[in-house]
Amino acid sequence: MDPKEWQTRVDLAACYRLAARARWTDLIYTHISARLDDGAFLMNPYGLGFHEITASSLVKVAHDGTVLPASNHALNRAGFVIHGGLLAARPDVVCVLHTHTRDGCAVAAMACGLLPLSQFAMFYDGRIGYHDYEGAATDEAERDRLAADLGPTHRVLVLRNHGLITVGRTIAEAYVAMDQIEKACAVQVAAMASGTPLSQPSAAARTHTAAYANLDGPPKGAREWAMLLRTLDREEPDYRT
Repeated sequence: MDPKEWQTRVDLAACYRLAARARWTDLIYTHISARLDDGAFLMNPYGLGFHEITASSLVKVAHDGTVLPASNHALNRAGFVIHGGLLAARPDVVCVLHTHTRDGCAVAAMACGLLPLSQFAMFYDGRIGYHDYEGAATDEAERDRLAADLGPTHRVLVLRNHGLITVGRTIAEAYVAMDQIEKACAVQVAAMASGTPLSQPSAAARTHTAAYANLDGPPKGAREWAMLLRTLDREEPDYRT
């Protein structure tokens, strides 16, 4: 196997294990994908939990949905529609990470969307798209609408009544973005549940915080990712197999 593809497999398997540790799981549902240089992408086989994923267990998928090479593993249709569509629409994106967490789904159900109640949320101020719920994502026609709602520069897509998506130019960047957005959602749910008046930052503070995040600068997350991999290599080294 091409060494670069194998390294992508290792990094994506690590991302699945880390997502399992973060409790971003929904049994065998939701997905994380990573683009390969040949135009195909990697995704989890339908039926394995995030905690079971290894580099070799990931399936390679062509953009028409064909598993390469032919495999006994099934492919989740909704996963193909969402991930294949976004990767095809955004050449800058290497990784798409999708979750169904309680806090993420709660914010996705709020008409107000994600509010600037925390620094985590303000990092992505003006870079969050929203996609209205259309039912289970099994219709390929929805791919274009998902891509349009993500837009050409957004890093986060809130799927109304469904969950969250982050995209990154690296796997590390998509993971760190999801970590921050999940925290932003948790803060919002807790703050709103308190029943007390909420502090709203000024527009200038929001703009300053988003500028500090510098999402258009070099890919984010390399230092955080190195730390996370050190932990994973000590405690779950089999992800590399």
